[in-house]
Amino acid sequence: MLQTFFILALCAIVFLVLEQPKVAKSNFWRATVTPLASIIGSGFLVVGPILDHAFGAYAPLGMLALCALAYLFGMAVRQNIRTQSDFSSKNSLIEASSSWTLALAYVISVTYYLNLFGAFAVKMTAANTQENARLVTTIMLLLVLFVGWTRGFRALERMEQISVSVKLAIIAGLILGLAFQFSSQASAGELILNPATTGPIGAMTLIFGLLVTVQGFEISRFLGAEYSAKTRIRSMQFAQFLSAGIYLSYILLMCYIFRPEDIPLEESAIIDMMAMVAPILPVLLIAAALAAQFSAAIADTGGCGGLVEEHSDKKLSAQQTYLIVTLAGIALTWMSDIFTIISYASRAFAFYYALQAAEAARRSWVQNRNIPKAAFFAALALLGLAITIFGQPVE
Repeated sequence: MLQTFFILALCAIVFLVLEQPKVAKSNFWRATVTPLASIIGSGFLVVGPILDHAFGAYAPLGMLALCALAYLFGMAVRQNIRTQSDFSSKNSLIEASSSWTLALAYVISVTYYLNLFGAFAVKMTAANTQENARLVTTIMLLLVLFVGWTRGFRALERMEQISVSVKLAIIAGLILGLAFQFSSQASAGELILNPATTGPIGAMTLIFGLLVTVQGFEISRFLGAEYSAKTRIRSMQFAQFLSAGIYLSYILLMCYIFRPEDIPLEESAIIDMMAMVAPILPVLLIAAALAAQFSAAIADTGGCGGLVEEHSDKKLSAQQTYLIVTLAGIALTWMSDIFTIISYASRAFAFYYALQAAEAARRSWVQNRNIPKAAFFAALALLGLAITIFGQPVE
């Protein structure tokens, strides 16, 4: 009972701090929250059980590799932000291709978000079946289409802002609950060292397939109308460091307190696992999941509509794009499982990052013939292509 009180108290404190006017209206924090909310969004709900199941006691190393991979690709995006005023994106085939790739990635990520929404929505009900979860996902995709077509997504901006504060507050409570459980088992000498269930090649391709769980930092690239290049670069770096700290704390506390049989390999596994830590955590996580997935789906659908409208010279309107997103999302939902969709999304974002790295290499060469920097970004582009080709879903 005391543990539940402390968890709820921390959630309330974090939420109130984030909603304080001095914080909420801080230019740097506002620029940080947008990429931060994407990076530790839905991925936070699935990556822990997946890494714990596959890597066992080595799960923190897997998480560290994911965060390092994301940071490297973030360097390419930051290079392009830094040189954005010196290069016209319309003059670069690479840049134009990356925008279309990102639009495709958004289509898949919206499906990923709303499939998680469906899974968490039915998790603690009598209707907890895959078919019902897919039905909820389909309804939510149609709702997103209806809202975007009739009202536009600006009507939901305030809800999205509040959901970010709720999500970060609940994550703080989750980490505190895990810290209590970790300390209890450590003091009793009952920490668990699970064996890895995958080999080196399988581990590498799994990491490739999980890239989408730490994706989201690239959104800083598109905030130029609101923030300076310097602010976007600094806030993206801070968001990546902060999210890495949160992810690593979460995995370190989590991976040594559960036995293999306590780690179900399903999209909502985190709910069953956290029920063993504190009774309040499943309820909080479902609330966070529903808020996070819906707001993320809204954001990515709106972003996809804007990208397609701009790069098709308005031959396709934002509303027509919303329809395409919805139809593609419904097809993916009923034809694939969530882990396959995660892999598809990771590959799409990896290809986008590969193109961004290639553009960064081009700019580094054209701008000042910086061979080491151009070579670094070219190698990063090849890594992005490797992830696109070899990234594998969870089996």
